[in-house]
Amino acid sequence: MPRPFTEGWRWRASLVLMAASGFAGLGYQIVWTQQAALWLGHESAAVLAVVAAFFGGLAAGAFAFGPRIERSARPAYWYAACEGLVGLWGLVLLVLMAPFSAWVLGTIGEAPAPGWQWLVAFASIFVLLLPATAAMGATLPAIERATALHRGVRRSIAPHYASNTIGAVVGVLATAFWLIPELGLARTTMLCVALNPLCAAASLACLPHDVGTARTLPPAYGARDVLVRLLFTGLLGIGYEVLVVRVLSEVTEDTVYTFAMLLAVYLAGSAIGAAVYQRWCADGSRAERLGDRLLGWLAAACLIGMGGLWAAEWIKTFLLKEWGTGMTAAVAAEATLAVAAFALPTLVMGALFSHLSARAMAAGANFGQALGFNTLGASAAPLLFGVVLTPLLGPKSALLLIVAGYLALTARAAWLKPTVLVPAGVALALAASASPLAFVDVPEGGHVVSYEDGVMAAVSVVEDDEHVARLRIDNRQQEGSSATRFVDGRQALLPLLLHPAPRRALFLGLGTGVAASTAAADPHVEIDAVELLPEVITASRHFTGAVADHGAAPRLHPIAADARRYVRATTRRYDVIVADNFHPARSGSGALYTVEHFQAVKDSLAAGGLFCQWLPLHQLDLDTLRSSVQSFVAIYPDGRAILASNSLETPVLGLVGGRTALRFDPAVVRDRVNASTGPRPADFGIDDAFALLGSFVAGPDALVRFAAGAPLNSDDRPVVADRAPRITYAPESLPRERLTALLNALSIVPDDVVVPGTSPDFARRLAAYWSARDLFIAAGQSVRPSTNVVEMLAQVRAPLLTVPRPAPISGRLTIRWSAWRPRSRASTRRRRRPC
Repeated sequence: MPRPFTEGWRWRASLVLMAASGFAGLGYQIVWTQQAALWLGHESAAVLAVVAAFFGGLAAGAFAFGPRIERSARPAYWYAACEGLVGLWGLVLLVLMAPFSAWVLGTIGEAPAPGWQWLVAFASIFVLLLPATAAMGATLPAIERATALHRGVRRSIAPHYASNTIGAVVGVLATAFWLIPELGLARTTMLCVALNPLCAAASLACLPHDVGTARTLPPAYGARDVLVRLLFTGLLGIGYEVLVVRVLSEVTEDTVYTFAMLLAVYLAGSAIGAAVYQRWCADGSRAERLGDRLLGWLAAACLIGMGGLWAAEWIKTFLLKEWGTGMTAAVAAEATLAVAAFALPTLVMGALFSHLSARAMAAGANFGQALGFNTLGASAAPLLFGVVLTPLLGPKSALLLIVAGYLALTARAAWLKPTVLVPAGVALALAASASPLAFVDVPEGGHVVSYEDGVMAAVSVVEDDEHVARLRIDNRQQEGSSATRFVDGRQALLPLLLHPAPRRALFLGLGTGVAASTAAADPHVEIDAVELLPEVITASRHFTGAVADHGAAPRLHPIAADARRYVRATTRRYDVIVADNFHPARSGSGALYTVEHFQAVKDSLAAGGLFCQWLPLHQLDLDTLRSSVQSFVAIYPDGRAILASNSLETPVLGLVGGRTALRFDPAVVRDRVNASTGPRPADFGIDDAFALLGSFVAGPDALVRFAAGAPLNSDDRPVVADRAPRITYAPESLPRERLTALLNALSIVPDDVVVPGTSPDFARRLAAYWSARDLFIAAGQSVRPSTNVVEMLAQVRAPLLTVPRPAPISGRLTIRWSAWRPRSRASTRRRRRPC
């Protein structure tokens, strides 16, 4: 009979081993999830399939190895072997990931059906990660068996489960906030790989090598009931996580730090719950009644967590008002929202899992079976709750269904007790009377035109009392409005008119659809527009009606797909590719500014093709912009920069490059502007060749100097994803200030733009146009918005009179009053639920 293994340094060492293993496991999960998203795409089917495949691998390992570990006299060797296999496969994946991803990309295709994409993504990730995830799924059963008391005493997994989960919390935070930004994905993987053999060696040093052969008992009838409960609690627990993250994305900034904080709080609550269970509840007394009570308490805790969701925006506003601005305060506010939604439910989840696992083992099942059933249920949750129930029922009804599921798992004898009746009554009241868990900012006098809950986001169109409609994703990210048609049209026409004869163009990102529709109004150009969210494609029809009247609809082909994956998968070649000004801080958007993506775009260009990447300077600090420019010029060394408009509030910078060096013949440009058979360029401020070429602000040498020393934004080193959220959480300067600083750092001369042999007079007048534009923008810096027209005219009169002096004789500099115009009324908004 082995000696009890309940105290002393070996016991403490086993807890440290579990913490280190949890750190590495969540580090791997974050890295592998990010890497998989780069080649599977950010479509909902792919993202949720990766999560499901990870849990599926854990379940497979627990089922396959759990019974063998339970019968083994040397579980420490099993644990060491599993840790070694995880580390070895982590090294293999560093080499295998790239060629495997290319094969999967071809299998999925350009624009796959959601079902096919989910199946291929799940199967490929499941198989690719299976050696590592299966080994991970066996580590906890192995450590439990190696440290178990002799068979006469009740066994509990709670201490090691809590320790493993605490290590996972540290792994999540360290990986997201420090390791990936400082080391990159590959080196972070290497750090996790280094932990595995250390854990293996330490286990052989501190765990008993021979614990004796276990006397296996056939599972009792009651074990089946407990295992079913474990299956469904795994399903409901991860379903709750998926839905809460989905709802909070409408209130938080939805950055890489947001998700890390939400996951860390979820894991921390589970760990504390397991520790509390071990401290006060693991003596085995009143086991049946305790299980029913925990299920009832969990249903009540989920209802309390839902209350935190309804109050989320109020909580965030209050905390930011109290704590002030700054990234620390903003992230702390998001952490508080996570605590409000997750703390109580996950605490009970941790206790319930520990309790049900102990019950299963007491009934004759092994811990591998208990863990396997729980993670098997968890693997189904992303598909069921993320893909099916959220769009079908909405987040509120889906969350109430989870509450009902927990109550249904209680024994019938408990259904008439307060622990079941009270949460059941509250859930029914909320189902009948509570407003949807949806957030839409509606201006005073405005109304919601449309609202749709999608798998990944909620998409709304809101119109104010001046009939200006705005398209928003998750209420946080504005994709454009009916008041931005001028600039949206320019973002389409500027790159198209720079090409001498485009026949097929690709727009990465649809937004309101105005830009792509404007381009499609040209009868000679076919337009493909790739948009990640199908709901955005539907909502865009509200904005494109006027353009569609010009015959754009038949030539505009919206494609619901991830832009990055589509570019890598397509076999088509495009004369012009225009990438929207994606919000760089939003989760996944930073991957659209990497050197790898820019190279894939270049490979998709036809001979003589042109690529324009728009960058939202109002959402980028200059350091992050330098990394984006550095990545662009690494692929397009002859690249140039243009401005979409002269706006001071929402400046948009464009990076233009091509398969070959770009120089423009003024005569060809003049013909393109004058002979346009689509929308009139003059309607968008492009009157002549000067207005078109006058949009340039930097040549190749100036861009290289501007980006000098900035780190490349790559798949391995996602610099933009790390840095961009900082200005989103706490902007340190105004967009107009960043625009002025940028223009002061850039320079351009006619030789950067026009072909050799261009008329000196044209070159002189073009340089004068640029000078006039810069003076106009500089003049706007000192203008302060005012509702008093006389006061505004007094501010702008003197600066504007200096602008035309250096301007060319022809070539009108478009001055739009909207660049300086104050809002017509106070920005008074109220919260309204969608109709």
